[in-house]
Amino acid sequence: MNAATRSDEETRPVIDLALFGALGDLSQRKLYPALYHLDREGLLHEATRLLGLARQELDDDGFRARVKAALTTYVKAAELDREVLERFLARLEYRQLDFTTEEGYAAIREWRRESADCPLVIYLAVGASLYGDICRHLEASGSLDEQSRVVVEKPIGYDLDSSAEINDAIGAVFPESRVYRIDHYLGKETVQNLIALRFANPLFGTQWNQNHVSHVEITVAEKVGIEGRWGYFDEAGQLRDMVQNHLLQLVCLIAMDPPANLDADAIRDEKVKVLKALQPFSEAALGRDVVRGQYIAGTSDGKSVPGYLEEEGANRDSATETFVAMKTGVANWRWAGVPFYIRTGKRMPEKLSQIVIHFRQQPHYIFDPDQRNLAANKLVIRLQPDEGIALEVLTKDSGLDKGMRLRRGPLHLDFNSAFPKTRIPDAYERLLLEVMKGRQYLFVRRDEVEHAWRWCDSLIAAWKDLGEAPRRYPAGSWGPVASIAMITQDGRSWYEDY
Repeated sequence: MNAATRSDEETRPVIDLALFGALGDLSQRKLYPALYHLDREGLLHEATRLLGLARQELDDDGFRARVKAALTTYVKAAELDREVLERFLARLEYRQLDFTTEEGYAAIREWRRESADCPLVIYLAVGASLYGDICRHLEASGSLDEQSRVVVEKPIGYDLDSSAEINDAIGAVFPESRVYRIDHYLGKETVQNLIALRFANPLFGTQWNQNHVSHVEITVAEKVGIEGRWGYFDEAGQLRDMVQNHLLQLVCLIAMDPPANLDADAIRDEKVKVLKALQPFSEAALGRDVVRGQYIAGTSDGKSVPGYLEEEGANRDSATETFVAMKTGVANWRWAGVPFYIRTGKRMPEKLSQIVIHFRQQPHYIFDPDQRNLAANKLVIRLQPDEGIALEVLTKDSGLDKGMRLRRGPLHLDFNSAFPKTRIPDAYERLLLEVMKGRQYLFVRRDEVEHAWRWCDSLIAAWKDLGEAPRRYPAGSWGPVASIAMITQDGRSWYEDY
């Protein structure tokens, strides 16, 4: 193999992708559009193939028609190129398969005979309860080799014990170096920029500690309700569904110390240190610093929407939380005494994922005393819907009659405006490409999952002992009033209230 060929295969590695759950919602909404865009960008090698696997009886042409319909629905019309679409669809084949029995898995081995030299990527777009069965049947059928990789979606399990059981079943077949646990937040462009912002800029690197940061605020707000996921969500709740996954990963990226390099384990070692240092909640802190909520009927976009207990298929006696707000901290030298305010909920006023770093005020203030509440910089990192970074700074207000009145304004990097000719890739595009290249730094290691579950399990157990029902909040609001009281008791406000 000459140098040019080797370089091309490093940029566009050849893989076979076996997709379990090929007719499911995740595949249609996220995976096919992501793979199509990779093909459109020239990042899928000509020899890369995809095998769709599901229980439904379907032939190759029927499967391609399903995928084409999904792409027509979920890819912008201006980005649908007929030539690319036909090329992508030609990569696809389909096999009907009952995932729970070994019978039928030989079809995967037979499909692989055409390209057995390239890695096989197994993508499990199915419930975590099936992971163990699928991995065992793949191994027993002779479909795997030492290059095979498996991609699994989080959350993995319901608590620490169930997570360990599932990970044990995966680990019995795949070594940790070939397991890719996806948290799609880690593939977002702004999350990648958070790493660059922190560790490439001395301006922030020297300020990123308890001496200069007053507090940290993380909001992940969902405008939607349950959307037909009642059976899953009522067993999980917002803490398991969002905090254990996405929000704790964001806490890790904000709070971690600089890694030695950008290798996967160097980054993940630092994240684990943060998870180990998360402060547990005492009984007193539980009542003061944690708020659980459940939405009741309200309005969204000017339309009436039902409460959680009124959703279709609802258990009218459910005490499952649809909102969580908390004040926690990271007990180490860098962050001692710095509160992390976290909140996430459904049926909020808008869809929003945002990190706000609040810097401390100057120790000596010389301007208008009435404006002292303005006198602190804020770094606002928005993950969705409009990805970007803004540093709020204070300047003199313009005008001859203003004297030395201050005004707050952003130094703003909006990705859509800064890169108008560059399409911001979806998180799944980046994550799928990294799997193909065999790079793990954007994926979650087993010990990260288990430390996150250990912390959440202790909180859930404390809630259960406390026995309090979640507080009500109207759909279309920012959550229970108690979540506002939680932060105002410290003399602070949530960012949208400033």
